[in-house]
Amino acid sequence: MNRILVVVAFASFVASLFIRMIDPLVPQVAAHFAVEPRTAALLGTAFALPWAMMQPVLGPLGDLIGKTRVILVCMAVLFASAVVGTLATSFPLLVASRVIAGAAAGGVFPVSLAVYGDLVPVERRQIGMGRLLTASISGTLMGAAAAGILADFIPWRGIFLIYGLAILTALIGAARALRGVALSAPRRVQVGAIAANYRQVWSNPRSKICYGAVFLEGVALVGLFPFVAVLLVSIGETRASIAGLVLAAFPLGGVFYSLMVGKLVPRFSTSTLMIGGGLVAAAALVVEAMVPPWQAQLLLFLVMGLGFFTLHACILVHMTELAPAARGTAVAGHALAYFTGQAVGPVVYGIGFAAIGPSATLIVAAATIGLVGYFTARLLGGRQTAK
Repeated sequence: MNRILVVVAFASFVASLFIRMIDPLVPQVAAHFAVEPRTAALLGTAFALPWAMMQPVLGPLGDLIGKTRVILVCMAVLFASAVVGTLATSFPLLVASRVIAGAAAGGVFPVSLAVYGDLVPVERRQIGMGRLLTASISGTLMGAAAAGILADFIPWRGIFLIYGLAILTALIGAARALRGVALSAPRRVQVGAIAANYRQVWSNPRSKICYGAVFLEGVALVGLFPFVAVLLVSIGETRASIAGLVLAAFPLGGVFYSLMVGKLVPRFSTSTLMIGGGLVAAAALVVEAMVPPWQAQLLLFLVMGLGFFTLHACILVHMTELAPAARGTAVAGHALAYFTGQAVGPVVYGIGFAAIGPSATLIVAAATIGLVGYFTARLLGGRQTAK
């Protein structure tokens, strides 16, 4: 069991390198292809939307043919996307590479969550989920930070190549380690079985609360990320490495949460952690609305990440118990909602920046995430058992 958990955590780490890799590169990509920065920022949507849209397929498929099989196939497709990105000669082709990457990455971390749900008892699951989140957010951290640093020294194409080699190495290692491993016997893929799994998930009234909350998290918090480099340019900071460091501070806040979770869970109720997490993230967004120097923004994104992961991890625990017999499907629904929020977020922020300005848009986002924490805590409470 431990070997499987370690392997899927490592796969999630490497796949997560791709999630935020493009964000610090937005100004450079925009200049290279002669497009507006707001247009280049939509590369985040190009990744997030297929990530979300593939969940109704990949989650149930994991339940039917085996979760580890889905993880391995998606890693192979993710490598192919890196090759396409490296060779892209036009902006539409680069968009296509991000679409492929998003669709493939959607079958690694979410399915890994279902693997943990299968193997880790519910009373230990919040700590287990925290550790898996550490692997994923560490990859996100390194993906943004390394891309930003490398972009000051090598062309952005080289970054796609380096990340492609990383996923290829991980794929070869995972294929060897997981050879012959299956968490459940393969079953014939039947549309009726998939529909039955979704009915089971949606029959639990808490599914709407969990999925609605993570959708709004994606819009209000993660939707900001493609505009971080743009905000920094507005105060005279043009270095991609700085944008990468600021973005990396957000998942670093998640690392701090994962180190603290073992002490937080016994001392505070789930409701308290949800409200506190939402308020901490909201406060950081309010200060970010002032667009302070990059050093302050780095600290703010660290605090924002700590608040977000405190809230998000609590929701994840409830989500894994929506339908224990169809956990892969439940995780797919969560991923669909969360990454749809991430896909919509850059569009909302782009409209907001143009209509009411960056500061007012960030204040609205702060109010949104604060209310998400409060109402999720009220509606879900401390319950962690299935219906």
